[in-house]
Amino acid sequence: MTTYSLALIGFGGVNRALAELIRDEPGRFAALGFDLKVVAITDLAFGSLVQAEGIDLSTVLAMPRGASFVELPGGNADPLNEEVIKNSPADIVVEATFTSPVDGEPAVSHVRWAIEAGKHVVTTNKGPVALHGTELTRLAAENSVRFEFEGSVMSGTPVLRLASSMFGGLRIKGVQGILNGTSNYVLGQMEAGLSFDEAVAQAQTLGYAEADPTADIGGSDVRLKVAILANELLDANITPNDVETTGIEGITPGDVARAVADGRRWKLLGQAVRQGDGSVTASVKPLALPAGHSLAGISGATNAVSFDTDLLGHVTVSGPGAGRTETAYALISDIIAIDAFHKDGVHA
Repeated sequence: MTTYSLALIGFGGVNRALAELIRDEPGRFAALGFDLKVVAITDLAFGSLVQAEGIDLSTVLAMPRGASFVELPGGNADPLNEEVIKNSPADIVVEATFTSPVDGEPAVSHVRWAIEAGKHVVTTNKGPVALHGTELTRLAAENSVRFEFEGSVMSGTPVLRLASSMFGGLRIKGVQGILNGTSNYVLGQMEAGLSFDEAVAQAQTLGYAEADPTADIGGSDVRLKVAILANELLDANITPNDVETTGIEGITPGDVARAVADGRRWKLLGQAVRQGDGSVTASVKPLALPAGHSLAGISGATNAVSFDTDLLGHVTVSGPGAGRTETAYALISDIIAIDAFHKDGVHA
């Protein structure tokens, strides 16, 4: 059975959830035809750790904040990302760091270093894919490795792979989605009678929204995801700056009440549509959807994407758009695709 060695770049919620699954459920991976072991970890708080024989995950998962990998064999107090990515004995680099949505760093550099070192990369980061996805995918092909990023759009809910693997023979004319659970939750709570500020505060209390919710309610989070969908599914070759973006800050309780009375529901929609001349237009904006729309019934923090196809019409998939375990599953699905690439020479 093949064993893949992983380097975890960032040891926050998502990579910790992946480490827990590797430790606790080895049979899950054995059933897929491979084993996983973690040989390197880097983290801003803990530093870096490399153990070629495999890291004892119970030990590192039990370490409290304030501890350091320097206490362990192969450990260093500094997060030596570049050195670990380039020189560790990892087959697959799992990139899950905090990254700027403006330039995609440091994740872009992490991905590039790994690919140029002949290592596969899986990432949950939107920035590198939205800003440099085409370039990095081409670079991976040139180095005979894979760059996989299913979790960059809807966490563990398979959107990109569903379309690429299951829509053979279909032409996708457009894609439309609820791609931010925070904004969807806020609009839903406004339907229940809360003011905008009250709904945002409640979302923060529940952990749906960050202390600064601007990226969620302002639409910039969705803008990155729309750029990814447009480029990956419609070959659009656009940047996030090409996506016209309006958030939900301007939606008032009166707007919501009037929509409800008219049988409509406000949603922040990201969409990309192929025009008659072959060009693709993309946008993020709030719309009041009629009750019969495939996305109107998506409530709470759930995400959904509706594909407009030529033969099937609209095909809609919904599921979690966030969550540490859910996003860790996206990394697993990417590793499965890499395994298929090794065994069959195809992209799964």
